[in-house]
Amino acid sequence: DNFAYILEDDLYVSTYLNSVMISSISPFLCLLIGYPIAYGIVRSSPTTKNLLLLAIILPFWTSFLLRVYAWMGLLSDHGTINSFLMWIGIIDEPIRMLYTTFAVYVGIVYTYLPFMVLPLFANMEKLDNTLNEAAADLGSRPINTFFTVTLPLTTPGIIAGSLPAVIPATCQSVIPEPLRGGKVLLIGGFVYNA
Repeated sequence: DNFAYILEDDLYVSTYLNSVMISSISPFLCLLIGYPIAYGIVRSSPTTKNLLLLAIILPFWTSFLLRVYAWMGLLSDHGTINSFLMWIGIIDEPIRMLYTTFAVYVGIVYTYLPFMVLPLFANMEKLDNTLNEAAADLGSRPINTFFTVTLPLTTPGIIAGSLPAVIPATCQSVIPEPLRGGKVLLIGGFVYNA
């Protein structure tokens, strides 16, 4: 009876579909941001590489909840981002960012981005660079070499980075609760409030 009730109630169905959509799009956004970061770290000098890896790991030294609440200050109507955009003259009045789906995406992507970058970095670090050189010697352009050599070889890193973003994001309640303000319905919030 409970399963039938969940499937019949539009609120539960839309909430579950919204959660699945957010947890599907978030890893893709993490990949779009994290892949160039990991690629840049691998291609940098040893000293710079260590500093960049430290910058990726540094957020783990602060409280998880504190980092989420910091985004509330950045995304609010009179927060840092809106104040800066109004100061430089791009906007005349604040943009509504907090308590939206956008804020939930920002929080989830920011939280799980290191989990995407680190496996990608580890995977790219082990790649044999002579394969790219061989492709270039055979007349392949850099963009073609990337899509035919580098990207397929980094698939294990993409999968390893996507799983930590997909699985917890589906039922996440700590990140979305303060950023959504009760306006974006997610299944984790229902379970948390039950």
